[in-house]
Amino acid sequence: MEMMEKSTGLPELFGSMVFGEKIMKERLSKATFKAWKTCVTSGSELPLAAANEIAEAMKQWAIGKGATHYTHWFQPMTGSTAEKHDSFIEPVGDGTVVMEFSGKELVKGEPDASSFPSGGLRATFEARGYTAWDPTSFAFVKDGTLYIPTVFCAYSGQALDKKTPLLKSMDAVSRESIRILRLFGDTETKRVTAQCGPEQEYFLIDKGLYQKREDLKLTGRTLFGNKPPRGQELEDHYFGQLKPRVAAFMKDLDAELWKVGVLSKTKHNEVAPSQHEMAPIYSDANQAADQNQLTMEMMKVVADRHGFHCLLHEKPFAGVNGSGKHDNWSLGTDTGKNLFNPGSTPDQNAQFLLFLAAFIKGVDDYQEALRVTVASAGNDHRLGAQEAPPAIISIFLGDELDRVVQSIIGGQEFHGEGRKTLKIGIDMLPPIPQDNTDRNRTSPMAFTGNKFEFRMLGSSQSISGPNIALNTMMAEELSQFADRLEAAADFNAELEKLLKEVFTEHQRIVFNGNGYDASWIEEAEKRGLANLTTTADALPSYISEKNIALYTKHGIYTEEELVARYNIHVETYNAQIAIEAHTMDDIIRRQILPAVSAYAAELCRRMGDLTAAKVPVVYETKTCEKLAILTDALLDATEKLEEHLIAVPAQAEEAMRYYHEVIIADMAAARSAADQLESITDEKYWPFPVYSDLLFSE
Repeated sequence: MEMMEKSTGLPELFGSMVFGEKIMKERLSKATFKAWKTCVTSGSELPLAAANEIAEAMKQWAIGKGATHYTHWFQPMTGSTAEKHDSFIEPVGDGTVVMEFSGKELVKGEPDASSFPSGGLRATFEARGYTAWDPTSFAFVKDGTLYIPTVFCAYSGQALDKKTPLLKSMDAVSRESIRILRLFGDTETKRVTAQCGPEQEYFLIDKGLYQKREDLKLTGRTLFGNKPPRGQELEDHYFGQLKPRVAAFMKDLDAELWKVGVLSKTKHNEVAPSQHEMAPIYSDANQAADQNQLTMEMMKVVADRHGFHCLLHEKPFAGVNGSGKHDNWSLGTDTGKNLFNPGSTPDQNAQFLLFLAAFIKGVDDYQEALRVTVASAGNDHRLGAQEAPPAIISIFLGDELDRVVQSIIGGQEFHGEGRKTLKIGIDMLPPIPQDNTDRNRTSPMAFTGNKFEFRMLGSSQSISGPNIALNTMMAEELSQFADRLEAAADFNAELEKLLKEVFTEHQRIVFNGNGYDASWIEEAEKRGLANLTTTADALPSYISEKNIALYTKHGIYTEEELVARYNIHVETYNAQIAIEAHTMDDIIRRQILPAVSAYAAELCRRMGDLTAAKVPVVYETKTCEKLAILTDALLDATEKLEEHLIAVPAQAEEAMRYYHEVIIADMAAARSAADQLESITDEKYWPFPVYSDLLFSE
């Protein structure tokens, strides 16, 4: 009976702290609700009178939910979110206050634009910036504050956030998709929406142990750590039974996410010890991006309540799997159709194949643009490391869909499994079933029945960048297709010709094999595919002539905005490596070397006592010798690291190459010596918790 009561309460719990469409319909006049709907669906400006009514209704609803403040919640180029809280109170002149919130305050805010990364768009003295309400993403109440999702731009109009270009890219792909749909006789669809569902991986470790690790606190990952006797070798953690403490955290997390409308659906243990995953239900890309940022924030807050710390770094522990984020992406119409659903009729097949062709061509044409969206110092530890896709972009179609493509290329008959053979022709294609393929976890971009799974994203990053690239890439290819097909005298003949050309010319990007196999690297090179193995290799493509032309053509970024983002990414990479290197130096100097020296001194005292007692000192002698050799090696590596840190070039791009080629190698040498010292130092002397403690602390 108790379980039934709890389950029936879930629909009431879900979205209970969201000022969603249902609440708006109940609390707004019909005219204002209609004005808001028109604003959302057509992008028209919301009248001030309607904004004022929405603001008043939103305020009254939020106060009823316990809110005393409001904030414009935005996503600057830091990779996280930002918020400035203002109370609803306004003085009335007699020592009392009233609760006020106007349409002007709802629609527009003014944070300091010079204190956020701008990549040169804003100087320190140019502080003015604006936030503007995004009416397509619902406001919500959290911790006594009304959160209003907003865009963020400079005084001069340049986008300083991730939401603005995402919204622009969604408009672009919708506009070009509609052109294609009209060619297939679809006169009903008014909007096509980019949709996605980001699977989020993370680690939970004991909060008390986390506090004892300076590297985790300052960098998010362990800069030291010898491989533990047991890691993930037994393959028993994946989908294993949830431990009570973890289960309690996940239950609490679900409840918090459901309150604010996040469609948290799936939870389970991941491959590595202490690693887990949460997956939501599909939603539009804009809300999915907002909700994923909210999810990452909630994970940390809820973990703290349960005595955990949540790690979102891509590789917090060496020797076990790191954490990624799989971005399941597709396109859906406002009439309820998924444009990447192969369908059950020939007409749907033809339309599906055209969108598939656009995707294949887009990924091939703009593989570097996609690669750079997942480039980060953290993700460099993960990509291609036998736990995530390689750095080479390719598409997995699966056997049956690949046979369809090959049949079109060769003009041959397609032999569908369990169905009669039909000659390839746009009107004669048999149904292509969903889930007709195995899954390929080594593929960066895998077709999974009715969507593509982009598997290269790092666990800590915003999903906006990859989705901006996917949307814009598709908009460009669909635009080219529409131009050609609209001008064709014979649509069907031109469509068949177009499909054959595209599938033939872009076969190189399709790879259904093992992406971990070393032979794939050689094969990819022969095919002419880019292999940008590190962030330092990938970032320059951000401002390549081809990619600037792509984004500026569709109005997603100006060239100035792209250059700014490139500068921000370079600066962020340099800062992250510098912080890691200086943290490593600090831990070695202030913790590891003193601890090892103390242990060596203890051994020497013991050797003196044992020698005086004429007792053999073989263990003590050999251990002291190893400690001395490794301590000298660690000191030499540390001094070399310190020397090279002083010589970091001042110019940002030169510094990026220097950090990649020099500093990271120095850090690896220092870590090697330190980790060997950990393995022979008495645990009571070692200054911080080791991997066995951290990974098995749940």
